[in-house]
Amino acid sequence: MEVRKTAFDGLDIIVPRIFEDNRGYFYESYNHETYRGAGIPYVFVQDNQSESVKGVIRGLHYQLAPFAQTKLVRVIMGTVFDVVVDLRKGSSSFGKWYGIELSEKNKLQLLVPQGFAHGFSVLSDKAILHYKTDNLYNKDSERGIVYNDPLLDIDWKIDPKGSIVSERDAHLSSFENAEYNFIL
Repeated sequence: MEVRKTAFDGLDIIVPRIFEDNRGYFYESYNHETYRGAGIPYVFVQDNQSESVKGVIRGLHYQLAPFAQTKLVRVIMGTVFDVVVDLRKGSSSFGKWYGIELSEKNKLQLLVPQGFAHGFSVLSDKAILHYKTDNLYNKDSERGIVYNDPLLDIDWKIDPKGSIVSERDAHLSSFENAEYNFIL
């Protein structure tokens, strides 16, 4: 396993070691001891999975501290453009977004620390996204930022006119008015 650092403190790309032959492939998508040995100390307590069709945009979601969640995100089927926004006051990347293509082919994982809003757009006909969290879901601390906030100006890599967004996500707060309590 290789850990690639990004320009965002704590936001890392995990490149798993893949064993391929004429039968297919095998890899460990998660091994606590291997991750801990690579300097990733999180203990994950919940797994989540979603299936979405092409053009869906989900997010940008997060939970307030002390219920904030570190996420380990990967794609089981299809391709998504995964996006995070740094909400940690004092961070050099505060208010900036980062995006990466995650797919069943590249098998990359994104380690998203607490203090980031998370979302994705679906680039393939269908996609199944899976992620681990280090804190349980807490409805009362759930917050979000609207996907098309002009201040963030996120390029979701799909035509916004043809995007499919839930009613809830379409009416989330702007970045400027969002509630967050993360300090780096």
